[in-house]
Amino acid sequence: MIDWSACPAVEQDPSRVSGAWVFRGTRVPVAALFQNLEDGASIQEFVQWFPGVSLEQARAVLEHAARGSAAVV
Repeated sequence: MIDWSACPAVEQDPSRVSGAWVFRGTRVPVAALFQNLEDGASIQEFVQWFPGVSLEQARAVLEHAARGSAAVV
């Protein structure tokens, strides 16, 4: 499991979106990025579909996830 607390692009608030990790300043769950990418969307499409999420935030999340996954292996 990835520790999102060290990723500056996301935040967690128990009173928003059931406490899910979301892109900072939005209500868009981080999981939505991975679900859309798995379904074949590009990162550019994702940021178009979810206003408020910047390309830089999406890239930071993917980089953080890659580092977190590498640490688990």
